[in-house]
Amino acid sequence: MTLHVQGAGLRHGQMRALGAVSLRIGKGERVAIIGPSGAGKSSLLQLMATALQPSSGQLEVLGEQPWALSARARQRLRARIGLVHQAPPLPPRQRVVTAVLAGRLGQWGLLRGLFNLLHPTDVLGARQVLAELGLAEKLFVQCGQLSGGQLQRVGIARVLYQRPDLLLADEPVSAMDPVLAEHSLALLNRHAQANGVTLVASLHAVELALAHFPRIIGIREGDVVFDCPAQAVTEALLAGLYANEQLASSTASQRAAVTVQIPRC
Repeated sequence: MTLHVQGAGLRHGQMRALGAVSLRIGKGERVAIIGPSGAGKSSLLQLMATALQPSSGQLEVLGEQPWALSARARQRLRARIGLVHQAPPLPPRQRVVTAVLAGRLGQWGLLRGLFNLLHPTDVLGARQVLAELGLAEKLFVQCGQLSGGQLQRVGIARVLYQRPDLLLADEPVSAMDPVLAEHSLALLNRHAQANGVTLVASLHAVELALAHFPRIIGIREGDVVFDCPAQAVTEALLAGLYANEQLASSTASQRAAVTVQIPRC
């Protein structure tokens, strides 16, 4: 079992980000998380990445309970987890080759990591993974010179170079055109299948989720609404998931009615 989330809740101050979420995701599974803006998709991925500690409930990642580990052991666990950010936190003056190779900083010793900042130690490896994403010619370009979609592809290249056991992606193709989005998601899925990597991605585009992922989790207002094989996701499920919240919440009774009417898989 790669991920076991049991009754995990998350609060940001007084704001409820996640309710009592319970999920099991096995090794090698490929799962898409969908839902309206503000539903809690990013919070759930941050929880899985051990970047945030649950306010309640339990979390097991790659056979470990991260918040029962020492800080050093938790860092070793995080080195096995790759996270693709919607807006990769790459310094504008950093070269693309350095950004990609930084994917393995958690696996390298301090001296090699520092040396890599001055003199990239695996230019060929970085070029190969960038070539898969159509960015080989950007190898020595500064990140600040790239478009949003190119930066997202560099973020994907960084995680592919890392070779994690668990690959998490938070809206990884939101700034890409449709062709590049299709290509990048297909590449992530091929990598996961070929290497037995567990892949969990949050996506705003439902059609991309259904086309590329065998399992779909719908989340709304911090709660899991459905958890289905992609072929079992119906128009009724999607209508309930994306129901206009302002209209649905005009009264408490209307809000309850919308919840009841959402069909389950």
